[in-house]
Amino acid sequence: MPTMEPGGERGTRARVARLILEHGPVAAAALGERLGLTPAAVRRHLDALLADGMIEPRTVRPRGQQRGRGRPAKLFAITDAGRSAFEHAYDDLAGSALRFLAERLGREAVADFAREQVSSLLKRLEPVMATVPADQRVQVLAQALSAEGYAASASKAKSGGDQLCQHHCPVAHAAAEFPQLCEAETEAFAQLLGTPVQRLATIAHGDGVCTTHVSPQSLADSAHRDKSKETGR
Repeated sequence: MPTMEPGGERGTRARVARLILEHGPVAAAALGERLGLTPAAVRRHLDALLADGMIEPRTVRPRGQQRGRGRPAKLFAITDAGRSAFEHAYDDLAGSALRFLAERLGREAVADFAREQVSSLLKRLEPVMATVPADQRVQVLAQALSAEGYAASASKAKSGGDQLCQHHCPVAHAAAEFPQLCEAETEAFAQLLGTPVQRLATIAHGDGVCTTHVSPQSLADSAHRDKSKETGR
């Protein structure tokens, strides 16, 4: 985040920016209501964030309103610079925390932490996946990842199976230093989808997108049948 006034002003301004990041584009009045700020206070913080290039104004005409009638609504949205400021701050903090953990408790503690981080995704999605047809699970997973800020998409792979792409990673620098984060995530994907997956590329290693190949469900079913035959002998 750019340098701001010390104390409460800086903290409040960060809260305004975060609210715009998480819920924007949003109107000034809505920001005031959510944060309990006066119109004058909201305007002061918005002006400072605009001057820093953290946010940008957008004009939106309400649905059903005819052109030329009434004043269009003015909303505020986060800019790429604003988004990057939050991401870098979070990424730096994550990296520092993991280095501290590794120094005090060893690298295996980092792996345990990484698995614990993805456990919430598993707990939330496992009941959902149990009710979703196998050919729709990758799409459901992509939607869940997008909701958490990973800008994920799903498509059919030319070689068979599916391809899961994450176009954004909020902890890319930390993951470059601690691959356990990516490894735990990949294990969680395989568990949720019920089929083998393979990481083909990661943002942490300098690729533009995190790409995961998801094997066809038929291969997983075939492997399960073969294993059942072996154990039944």
